[in-house]
Amino acid sequence: MINKAMFRQVQAFRRQGYSKASIVKALELDPKTVAKYFAMEEEDCRAYRQEHLFRDKAFDTYRREILEVYEANGFRRLEVASVYDYLEEKCGALPANEQSLRNYIGYLIRTDGLRLDEAARLYTKVPELPFGRQMQLDFGRYRCRSGLRLYIFAALLSAGRYKYVIFQGQPFRTLDVIRLLLDTFDYFGGRPEELVIDQDRLMVVSENAGDIIYTKDFEHFIDEQEFGLWVCRGADPETKGKIENLVKFTKGSFLSTRDFEAVEEANAGVLRWLPRRANGKISQATRQIPAVLIEQERAHLRPLRNSIFRKDSLLGREERTANEKAVVSVKACTYQLPSKYKNKTVEIYTTEEELFVYDIFTGKEIVAYRLSLIPGQLVSRRTCRREGEKTVEELKAAVGGLFELESWKRFTERNFKTFPRYARDQCLEAKRFFAEKEVATGVLERALDYCLENDTPSFSNLKDTYVHFERESRRPEPVAAVDLECLGPHKPLPVSRRQLSEYENAARERAVS
Repeated sequence: MINKAMFRQVQAFRRQGYSKASIVKALELDPKTVAKYFAMEEEDCRAYRQEHLFRDKAFDTYRREILEVYEANGFRRLEVASVYDYLEEKCGALPANEQSLRNYIGYLIRTDGLRLDEAARLYTKVPELPFGRQMQLDFGRYRCRSGLRLYIFAALLSAGRYKYVIFQGQPFRTLDVIRLLLDTFDYFGGRPEELVIDQDRLMVVSENAGDIIYTKDFEHFIDEQEFGLWVCRGADPETKGKIENLVKFTKGSFLSTRDFEAVEEANAGVLRWLPRRANGKISQATRQIPAVLIEQERAHLRPLRNSIFRKDSLLGREERTANEKAVVSVKACTYQLPSKYKNKTVEIYTTEEELFVYDIFTGKEIVAYRLSLIPGQLVSRRTCRREGEKTVEELKAAVGGLFELESWKRFTERNFKTFPRYARDQCLEAKRFFAEKEVATGVLERALDYCLENDTPSFSNLKDTYVHFERESRRPEPVAAVDLECLGPHKPLPVSRRQLSEYENAARERAVS
C-alpha cells in the first residue's frame, strides 16, 4: 500500500538533492521503501490511490445498516465502537475489526457518502489516583426514538475506569440516589474512600465558600458509610471529566444506536453492554481493560456495609432462631422478641448501630433495637414482654384461673379494680411468676391473706411477700433453752461476787500511785 504522506516526504528530500542513503538516515525508513518512493512519479501515486480508493471494502455489504444508524441519530457523529457493537449485535460476526470500520466510515465521509454535524468538547486531564480512592457520580437524561425518557445514573472508579450505569423512568429523588449508590457498591465489590459529586439538589442543599450543607438523608448516609465528599464547583465539569465522558459515552455508544419501549428493557440491555463494551474493552486513558483492573482495585476498596436505607430489602438479611425465651443473640448480646416467636426462625438486618428483626413469612418488621456495646447484655422492650395478641379480658380470665383458692380470687378482683389502666401489665407479672414456677399453696395462702389484710393488691407485692414467707418456711426450728443443771452429775460451781465499791476503791488507789 502506498502512503501519501510518506511519498511526499521522500519526494521533498529528493527535490532538495538528497541521495537515497541520506533520506534513509534522515527518515529512518527501510531502504527498499525509500527506493520505491524515490523512483515513483506523482501520476503513478495518484493512479494507485485512485484505484485503491474504489476497491472492494469489507463493510460494503453493511453500508445500508450503517447509514440507517446515522440517519436515525440525525447524522450526529457516533462512536465507531458503538456502531461496531450495534452491527455485531444485529448481524453477528463481522468480516473485519473496528479499525477497518473506522476506515470505512472515514471513506464514506471523504467520498461524500456520509455527511456529519460535528461538535467537539475538551476536558482538562487530572492526575491519576490510587486504587480504591475515588468514585465519580453523575446523572443524565435521554429521550429514545420511541418517546421513552430515560434518567441515567452513572458511576465510575477513577483509577481503573470500572463503570456502572443504570436507568429509571422518573426523575431521581434522594432515596433513589442512595439506593443506587448501594447497588453500585455491590457491583464494584466494595466502597471507595471518596465520592465526587455535583452540587445537585438531591445531595447538596447549599454551598458557600466551601461550607456545604447536605440534604438530611444524604448526610445521614455519608456518615453511616464514612465517605469523604468532593463537591465540584458550579460550571466546572472538568473536575469530574471522567464521569462526564461516561455519560456521553453511554448516550453515544449504547443509547444512540438502540431504541427501547420500557425501562426494564433498557436496563437489561445496559447490563449486558457494560461487561461486553464499557468494561470489556481497552480504555484509551489507562491502555488496559477495566474488567481486568477491577480485580486489583477490589483489594483496595473498603468492605461492603449494611445501610439503614436498605433495611426493607431482602439483601443483607440473615436468618436467626429465637430460643425458648424468645431471645435472639447478635454480636455477643441478646435481644428480646415477643413471646410468640419462641423457638421460631426470624430474619435480622444489622447496620453499624441498629438491629432490625423481621417476620420470615410476612416480611414485616417485628422490632428494632440500638445495638448494645456491652457484651452479654439482654436488651428488651416493654412491648415485647406484653402479650399483644391477647385481649385484656382474656389475660384476666387466664390469671383468675391459675389457682382455685378463694383468697386468690378476692386478690385478683381487688387488683383489677385498683389498677384498671395497668391490667395487662399486672396479668403478665402474675403469669411470669406464678404460672411459670412451682408454687406452694400453703405459703401462697399466707401471702394472699397478708396482702389483703394490709391492702397491697399489686402482683409485685404479692410476689415479694410470697418469697419472704417461703424463705421463712425453709428456716430450721429454733433450739430450746438448755437447763445447765441437767448437763452433768455435779452442781454448778460457786462463784464469788464482789461489791462495786471494791472496784472503785482499787481504781482510786491506782490513780494516786
